[in-house]
Amino acid sequence: METRILKINSEDIDGEAIEKAGALIREGELVAFPTETVYGLGGDALNPEASRKIYRAKGRPSDNPLIVHISRFEDLKPLVKEVTEDVGRLMEAFWPGPLTLILKKSGLVPEETTGGLPTVAVRMPSHPVALSFIAAAGGYVAAPSANVSGRPSPTKAVHVMEDLGGRIPLILDGDDSQIGLESTILDMTAGVPTILRPGYITQDMLQKVLDQVETDPSLLRPDCKEPPRAPGMRYRHYAPRGELTVVEGAPAAVIACINDLTRKARSEGKRTGVLGTKETEKEYAADSIKSVGERRDEEAIARNLYRLLREFDEEGTDVIFSESFHGGSLGQAVMNRLLKAAGYRVHKVHSLKSEE
Repeated sequence: METRILKINSEDIDGEAIEKAGALIREGELVAFPTETVYGLGGDALNPEASRKIYRAKGRPSDNPLIVHISRFEDLKPLVKEVTEDVGRLMEAFWPGPLTLILKKSGLVPEETTGGLPTVAVRMPSHPVALSFIAAAGGYVAAPSANVSGRPSPTKAVHVMEDLGGRIPLILDGDDSQIGLESTILDMTAGVPTILRPGYITQDMLQKVLDQVETDPSLLRPDCKEPPRAPGMRYRHYAPRGELTVVEGAPAAVIACINDLTRKARSEGKRTGVLGTKETEKEYAADSIKSVGERRDEEAIARNLYRLLREFDEEGTDVIFSESFHGGSLGQAVMNRLLKAAGYRVHKVHSLKSEE
């Protein structure tokens, strides 16, 4: 299959091009499209075969649920059993935007889209190309990230082509993603609203709208064996091809430890990479040293993470050592992605003498 990339100007959207992309979805085909978070791989959310195509194209486990994307508030009601007052308040506060809500599904949504679950994940993205495309596609587009399952999510159209070229007919290129991390997922079906995946919309932001919001305790744990209730909960995700290790501890000890680990890896003939910040990048001596930006600039760290992991792949890096990025409003979301990318491989240092 030939994959075309179609450039779309977000400020002057080509209606004819969008209509052609929407027609592909209505015909049961797949189209990759930009959102403010990452690029999505879209198919008709109400067509079971389209959902199966998404799983096949990504190599994604079929029990890993897909997110249904809508373009209008009124399109939520047919998908779910009930739209509560709390859900309405969240929609008003955060839609369109990077918040996915898990609700009890109606009979309209096939189990192929929800991974066999009685719930459905729904969001309304804010990217103008995404909204136009979803409307043209019929209003309901199931879309995980547009990458091969397990790889870093794509924040550029070229990333999609690297992973899915030859597997899908069309990629809509709407420039780089502004946020760079997937949406926050909030489960509204439990007794207390619970964050199942952290993102740009933080717990503090949600608690300004709802009285109580909890965070699932398994988010930073590697040993969760339960079936995933939301995309990205159980399986290894976001991973570069090289072996990634996160080094945690006091800054000076982290730098010393990473340099020790780098020297050892290079002595074994491995190509090495280090992921640090603008403040520390000159302290390292690896084959490839990349800065996510200034440590205080959380949005830059989030926006750059996946792109830099993919750059290590392009350079053939065998092992990568990364600083940790705890703290701040986006720290939990960044570390959730980074730890999953590392397969929870963490090297902790408490002083200049390290310990596993």
